[in-house]
Amino acid sequence: MDTLTGSLERITYYNPENGYSVLRIQPDSPGPVADLHRDLVTVVGNLPELSPGEHLRLTGSWKNHPKHGLQFQTETCERILPATVTGIRRYLGSGLIQGIGPRLADRIVDQFGDQALQVIDHDPERLLEVPDIGPKRSRAIAEAWQGQKQVRDIMLFLHSHGVSTNLAVKIYKQYGDQSLQVVQGDPYSMARDIFGVGFKTADRIAQSLGLPQEHPSRIESGLIFALDEMVSEGHVFSPRETLFEKTLGLLGEIDPQLLPAAVERLREAGRIFQDHIPSEAPHTSGGEALADLVAEDDRNLIVLYSMPFYHSEKGSTEKLLELAGAIPTRLSDLPPAFLPLDPQLTAEQSQAIRTAISHPVSVLTGGPGTGKTTALRALIGVVESAGKSYALASPTGRAAKRLSEATGRPASTIHRLLGYSPKEGFKFNAENPLDVDLLVIDEASMLDLILAYQLLKALQPGCHLLLVGDVDQLPSVGAGDVLRDVINSGIAPVTRLGFIFRQESGSQIISNAHRINQGSMPIFRQSEDTAANDFFLFPAESAEEAAGWVEDVVCQRIPERFHFDPLEQIQVLAPMYRGLAGVNALNERLQASLNPPSLKKAEKQLFGTTFRLGDKVMQTQNDYDKDVFNGDIGRILGVNPVAHTMEIGFEGRRVTYDWTDVDQLVLAYAVSVHKAQGSEFPVIVLPVITGHYMMLQRNLVYTAITRAQQLCVLVGNRRAIGIAVNNNRVAQRYSALAWRLASAM
Repeated sequence: MDTLTGSLERITYYNPENGYSVLRIQPDSPGPVADLHRDLVTVVGNLPELSPGEHLRLTGSWKNHPKHGLQFQTETCERILPATVTGIRRYLGSGLIQGIGPRLADRIVDQFGDQALQVIDHDPERLLEVPDIGPKRSRAIAEAWQGQKQVRDIMLFLHSHGVSTNLAVKIYKQYGDQSLQVVQGDPYSMARDIFGVGFKTADRIAQSLGLPQEHPSRIESGLIFALDEMVSEGHVFSPRETLFEKTLGLLGEIDPQLLPAAVERLREAGRIFQDHIPSEAPHTSGGEALADLVAEDDRNLIVLYSMPFYHSEKGSTEKLLELAGAIPTRLSDLPPAFLPLDPQLTAEQSQAIRTAISHPVSVLTGGPGTGKTTALRALIGVVESAGKSYALASPTGRAAKRLSEATGRPASTIHRLLGYSPKEGFKFNAENPLDVDLLVIDEASMLDLILAYQLLKALQPGCHLLLVGDVDQLPSVGAGDVLRDVINSGIAPVTRLGFIFRQESGSQIISNAHRINQGSMPIFRQSEDTAANDFFLFPAESAEEAAGWVEDVVCQRIPERFHFDPLEQIQVLAPMYRGLAGVNALNERLQASLNPPSLKKAEKQLFGTTFRLGDKVMQTQNDYDKDVFNGDIGRILGVNPVAHTMEIGFEGRRVTYDWTDVDQLVLAYAVSVHKAQGSEFPVIVLPVITGHYMMLQRNLVYTAITRAQQLCVLVGNRRAIGIAVNNNRVAQRYSALAWRLASAM
């Protein structure tokens, strides 16, 4: 084996899936050819995520590639500290040590020379000798240095398990000096404690440490992971046999008889709940699938819940029954005819208002342009005239903003309405309920079970609850199918608006949305009337052809003809993540076109993605500390290589992310249709090709095009659109809320 030491100058390629890297290294000494010290060396191999400026000791062998010439093929990689003044200056100035940038690095090296690293390591108080470094900054540098040392030690252990540098930093932030003890003693705890460390990573480490295949911790962790995977697909619970099949597929060759005992241990530990649901439960979302899972002579199905979801489903049932059965209510004193309603309201809209006032729990649904907002404004007018109190809320910030603009009244997210804070939880709850007579939740199709329960706990009997939403859209991103379950249970009267007001304006978006929802193909008209030209199809058969059209219409055609800003006003939606016309590939393509690299734009590669100043990004999980939520879209306003932070602008707010938290962000030039729920954009571009076959459903395309306010462009072919339009199968979700409500009534 040969050894190569040197400074990492450039990362040419990095694959986050397997760590395969192509690096350019400045070697410390000549290699196999005499003049090698004058040139950068190409290094290839599976490596941890590295940063330019790091000093490395690599072992491997020299290979002469037929196309690329001499390369060093590495087997192992170790981070070492540079020994020369030049190397130390570059190392400290590379941004690797939080708080030290190029200028400060120069001052430190000028002060201490080749002893600079020893001073920081052993005598950090001497940093006060450097001009313009005060006690606070010297302490911060010393702490960052010690953290880096710990991470280096962890990385020596984790590198062989394919764990990236960024995940090693997160592990250290979680466990501190106990990191190696935890990782070696109970690697599965990482899957529970750290976002970004899944079961598969923990299992890879555990197996290499020699943990037996049938170790109880492994089986329990596999069951929890499989159940979490079901939840991530929208299910509230899993049939036990389905969960066992998934777990066995995950764990490989183990004795199936070990699973029931593991379930019992998890149940006794309070981590899961086992229940029985009748297979013929008539209102269970996914009821057809349930009936297929039991024997003909067995009426009950054994199901398993994560505890938070069991408590939320059972608690939501109790709270909805309590609200629906309250007599009298806080609106009971309004006269039967109420105040005179606007004569321009349709009979359906007037009925929706009367229903909302006469019933404690009610639902208002309907497609785009059917007047839901008009009915809501009229309802608010009645409530205000009667001197009653009300609140308006939506599951997301974008939806709340649109609700406020449409009604001319204040609206908030549900989290803000309930006064959520990370340390104290929800301010308004069962002990401290909201003091309102009427609560309106808009975009209720996005309401997941966990959030619904938190909301219902904060409502006291007598308060009226109106759920407003389009039940034909995709269900919530989070687990559950609350709006559809409430409708199916029969607990609340439902008003469905059918008359399409906005169709008269000539908008093809509205008319085609309703055509698709009714199972008919959309109409693509090429009219000279620009106002009527808001719905287009660009033909594409292959994913590659579709991706090319998406780039062309987003970057050139739409901005040139309609003068929409491609970053601020155009949003690409895609049915799938993978493939050339999927979210991931489209993001890379659009980033290269709309925000190409530049010496004037700071950038940082983190978790396999290059984040660049000006990029459009999306938050992928709720972060209550930052007050940003799953689906929020923003722009990168700053990248600070010294402080190791990134600033993102969300709706006028600047939010700071440590680099280790950036795995919560993804590029958002293109997003999935699911992630776009509750949002509207001036322009939508949607690829629809037969390669998306698995995701081509009517409610997905319907949801996508109803996100468009002024212009909708489809890229694909009529065959793929026809497949989606004709597929009215709603994805089955295991949820028993409707059954529990119907049974209790």
